Parts: sequence; C-alpha cells; structure tokens
Amino acid sequence: MQGFIRTRNLYKIYPMGEERIHALHDVSLDIARGERICVLGTSGSGKSTLLNMLAGLEPPTKGQIEIGKIRLDLLSEDELTTFRSLNIGFVFQSYNLIPTLNALENVSLGLTFKGIPRHTRNEMAAQILSDVGLGDRLNHRPNELSGGQQQRVSIARAFVGNPNIVFADEPTGNLDSRTSEEVMRVITDLTAKHRQTLLIVTHDEQITDYCERTYRMKDGRIDKVIVNEREIL
Repeated sequence: MQGFIRTRNLYKIYPMGEERIHALHDVSLDIARGERICVLGTSGSGKSTLLNMLAGLEPPTKGQIEIGKIRLDLLSEDELTTFRSLNIGFVFQSYNLIPTLNALENVSLGLTFKGIPRHTRNEMAAQILSDVGLGDRLNHRPNELSGGQQQRVSIARAFVGNPNIVFADEPTGNLDSRTSEEVMRVITDLTAKHRQTLLIVTHDEQITDYCERTYRMKDGRIDKVIVNEREIL
C-alpha cells in the first residue's frame, strides 16, 4: 500500500525527574490517501500523542513523519503552521468554538488567515453548514445549540477549507449514542465525498465500525491492526 501518511520508528519520550516516560515506542504505520483510520486505545495508550505528532503539534524524540512527500519532523514551527493551515482540519471532543461568534462566524474564521475575501468565506461557511444539517442555524451562537449541533459546527469548521486530512480527537466523547451515530455519519460522508484522509483517535470501540482500518494502541505501541474486523497483527 502506498503511504500518504507514513511514520517510521517513531518515539516520544518525556523526562520525569530521573525517569523517562515512553509515550510512543517504535511506531511505524502507513495510511493511504482517502483512507478512514481509527486509532483505538485507553487513556495513556499513546493515541493522542500520535495524533499530535502526525499533525505537527509535537515533535518526535526520534523517528520520521512523512505526509505526501513532506517530512514533518524536518520543518520549522512556521513551516508547520503553514502546512497545517493548508492541509489539515481538526475536530475536537470539546468543540473549541468561540462563544461570542455565531455558527457562520466560527466556521469562516479559519479562512480569514488564508486571505479569502469575506463574501467568499461566508458563502463557503454557509454551504458546509448546510451540508452538515445546520443551514437554518447560521446565526446561532454555541450556547444556543445542542451538543450535537455544536459538534456539527466544529465538523463544518474542519472541512470548510477542503483539507487533505482531517484529524478527529474523541469527536463523540461528549455525545450520547444516537448523536454519536449522527456525527460519525456526517464525518464519514464528508470525507468520502471529497476523498479526504480521516484519522480518528478514540477509546470507543463502536467508532471502528466507521473506519476501514484500526490501529489498537497499548503502552505507546501498536498492539494490533484490524482490517474490516479481521485482526492481522
């Protein structure tokens, strides 16, 4: 399989006094363009550390990270910021919406930094909000929306710039089971429509049903790889 996202012998080690904590230990993986991937594990398994490093938010202690033909581990902070802005969308468990802005403004804000004119930004934001089922909630602020609706705004914000990759960190962690299903259908429908690569970090085994492949992590290592519910490692 040709790797669009590749890591080789990835380590993340944190010094804790005289001890060294291995948050990641020799992690190598390949993710194809357009693939939907789940990274599954309990708290402390290393899954969020892996996501942060794939997104260029944390540098590896050792090892390589490659997206396309770009080595993220060799980029400067400014280069990483530009790379994320152009290529990556984020969906967070806590939504991270700005409470004083309405849905349209929350979604269009990120496009401001790309130099897109206001009229075009608003058109793009309104369209993606309609795509996630919030076309009638454009002027509602976060405190006027349910948890599921707030997460849909967060999803719209992640997808509005049509990124190559979407990273989702526990995107259903604050939602009930029915709303979680609705949110996951929205995310997977959007990534399938635009053939975007999706990586979801979660502790929820049910999320694996929406993905093509699952990396199960334990103690900073990839413990198992599961494809279509069939264990291969």
